[in-house]
Amino acid sequence: MGKRSRQIRRLTRQEFLLMSAGAGAGLALAGCGGGSQNNPAVQGQGGSGGGGTEYTGPTVELAFWNGFTGGDGPFMRELVDQFSSEHENIQVSMSTQEWADYYESVPAAVRGGEGPDVGIMHSDQLGTNAARGVILPLDTVAESLGLEESDFAPEVWNAGIYNGQRFGIPLDMHPLALYYNKSLLEDAGLDPNSPPTNRDDYEAALEELKSSGIQGSWVSPFPFTGTLQFESLLWQFGGDLYDEETSKATFNSDAGVEALTWMVDLVQNDYSPRDVAQDAEFIAFQNGENAFHWNGIWQINAFKEVSDLDWGVAPLPRIGSEDAVWSGSHNFVIMQTSDQNRIDASQVFINWISQQSIEWARAGQIPARASVRESQEFADLQEQSTIAEQVPYVRFVPAVPGIGDVQPESFDQAVNEAVLLQKEPKTALDEAAQRADQILEENREKYEA
Repeated sequence: MGKRSRQIRRLTRQEFLLMSAGAGAGLALAGCGGGSQNNPAVQGQGGSGGGGTEYTGPTVELAFWNGFTGGDGPFMRELVDQFSSEHENIQVSMSTQEWADYYESVPAAVRGGEGPDVGIMHSDQLGTNAARGVILPLDTVAESLGLEESDFAPEVWNAGIYNGQRFGIPLDMHPLALYYNKSLLEDAGLDPNSPPTNRDDYEAALEELKSSGIQGSWVSPFPFTGTLQFESLLWQFGGDLYDEETSKATFNSDAGVEALTWMVDLVQNDYSPRDVAQDAEFIAFQNGENAFHWNGIWQINAFKEVSDLDWGVAPLPRIGSEDAVWSGSHNFVIMQTSDQNRIDASQVFINWISQQSIEWARAGQIPARASVRESQEFADLQEQSTIAEQVPYVRFVPAVPGIGDVQPESFDQAVNEAVLLQKEPKTALDEAAQRADQILEENREKYEA
């Protein structure tokens, strides 16, 4: 039970769903006010001087909210404490809550004047919060800090843009990866130090494992981790979730059908059990029953706690025609305020944490900042730096308003129905695309009102 509870305290499937889908209700409380009019973060009015990297104004106490309630929380809290100790005129108070509660409470708190000054939001939540006037545009903040695309991975830098403006300063990337059990591979006569990198090798390894009585690649019918696997495969087969305007679902394309069919074939070919329960694929890997496990970088420290588990981690194998992998990203945001001193202090805090993000990498993340990611200290983090080989081809869900409402009612269900062998992949995806198109249309009306 101890190991299980540690898993839940990290980015669990429930947290992932709620951080995406549960945000809608809370964001409605924020209304459609705000925007960039007369906004000091946009206009560059006032300020304490210091060129963005120093704060010389009156002492301020910043409220910093986030959802780091799991094993990553202590790493961030230590950074916050160190920052406060080094900045006499900026003291930062960090508060954490579950992501679902966070995304529900922040908009109402900001509207009531009791919200945080600075916070963390996932990249796919930026558009929704920007459209509701919860967070400030940060173009001028980025300019004053001298931040450019070349300072980050292009994909994660661009993920912070909504409607032509920047609303997030990326802290990290947390992509999916392939965890593999070295002992099981060796028992099946496979090289325990050479995990498969392509479809042929992956399927050949599964066949060898099957011959040894091991169902080597468990497929989850649940959003976590089944949906993340589907999204990665969809992009690998050359498809995309939506069209360029994010106005129509395209995950039911030939690429989407091929991706979901490959997952279903793992079940039908007995490389995976049928009816895999929630989190059972994680538990099976932890217990030495599952040779290959598709999960996020945040599981590194969880698996390190299992003393008798001989494991490694690698980039996802290329199953389709191109390299691609789902990733999320934590972004710094500044909440709506007219207090220029707080904005100035917040940007100093953001810049400092970003520069010190090697400590954050130890929590199980890839630093977004290139200078940190390219350091010897990061290279010495074997698992994180291995997963970071995927940085050139990470893919993100588009940051359009209400996008978190689409997934649970559409391709989440399609993955579930297909993997459980209840519907053919094409039928499940076509039906899901119809539902997605309807929600996308409703979102356009809701957020453009």
